[in-house]
Amino acid sequence: MSDYEPLIAPKVTENIAVYPGTFDPITRGHLDIIQRALHLFDRVVVAIAVNASKNPLFSLEERKQMILDCFPRDESRIEVDSVEGLLVDYAYRKGAKAIVRGLRAVSDFDYEFQLALMNRRIEREVETVFLMTGFRWIYISSSIIKEAARHGGDVSGLVPDHVCEKLRHAYMGNGQ
Repeated sequence: MSDYEPLIAPKVTENIAVYPGTFDPITRGHLDIIQRALHLFDRVVVAIAVNASKNPLFSLEERKQMILDCFPRDESRIEVDSVEGLLVDYAYRKGAKAIVRGLRAVSDFDYEFQLALMNRRIEREVETVFLMTGFRWIYISSSIIKEAARHGGDVSGLVPDHVCEKLRHAYMGNGQ
């Protein structure tokens, strides 16, 4: 009998990240973060946060579809889901190694840093990865987009074309 034992290849696991947000609506800034996360992870779960205290313009199903329509060729690498409760628990249940957070400014970092530390305290297996929003999109947010669209401002180029059309319809349909 030999002392030699064959090496057993480690189990290859999928490297998953969760990118949370309300995505009401999804913007080019969000898409920038998702695209860059796809360079770092095998799969990205775009987790739409359900928050009873917020009154979104678009329904959960509309937001899911708008996001899916942005990635017709990446269906195997993008999952769109909704999440209630503690995000870090959700990420752990999904088998995610990381929560991806986009940062636009230093003011975002203070809040996000506190969240990351709390999440780390709750679940040590899930890291938080901060990605800086691309310079072109640093000034936009879903709230600013909606406000501009509500008042008839041109938001084309700041959101995907199908989202721009949904915004026009939402505000024209409400008579605003």
